[in-house]
Amino acid sequence: MRYSKSLEVLKEAPDDEVLSASRELPDAFTILVERYEAAFLRRAKHILHSHEDAQEVVQDTFTRIYLYADKYEAQAGAQFSSWAYTILTRLCFTRYQKLKKDSGRMLALEPEAFERLPDTQSFLDELSIKNEVLNALSRVPESCARLLRLQFLEGKTQEEIALLEGSTVPAIKTRVFRAKKILKEAMTHPSQSPHDHD
Repeated sequence: MRYSKSLEVLKEAPDDEVLSASRELPDAFTILVERYEAAFLRRAKHILHSHEDAQEVVQDTFTRIYLYADKYEAQAGAQFSSWAYTILTRLCFTRYQKLKKDSGRMLALEPEAFERLPDTQSFLDELSIKNEVLNALSRVPESCARLLRLQFLEGKTQEEIALLEGSTVPAIKTRVFRAKKILKEAMTHPSQSPHDHD
């Protein structure tokens, strides 16, 4: 199904509708970033007690939400926000474990933040064993990684990216679509060389 709604109309739409629309209108995803970025950052910082670590987790969370958009299913009593915060909290926990392993750094972890994590939605469990999305970005051609970082991690519109890249919006749309496919392939087949796509 193709979305005919404009970005202005989608700004007033429910979260799940915006997420669904973003699969065909990538610019729509910035609406979710604007709605949740500040709250996500507060939650992550509350858990990790580090602004820098919190920022990285929040960026990774938005990347995961976008990449797993087709896995989201609205359920009674389970809103998009619950699904999104579950991803954020799991990634905070993963970051905590990494910090503890790499540097022996002990954090005042908030245990109650993890006790409420649902045991359903098995794809969320896969997040802890899949290669990190940001590592996958490092395995794709830099031209693709740059576009994905600009749009989904920095929240720039395709119009802004077109100006930065000296290109046109239609061309950027095509390149972003291709970049998303390459990133998913990098996550699914981590041994594949990025140069296969050059």
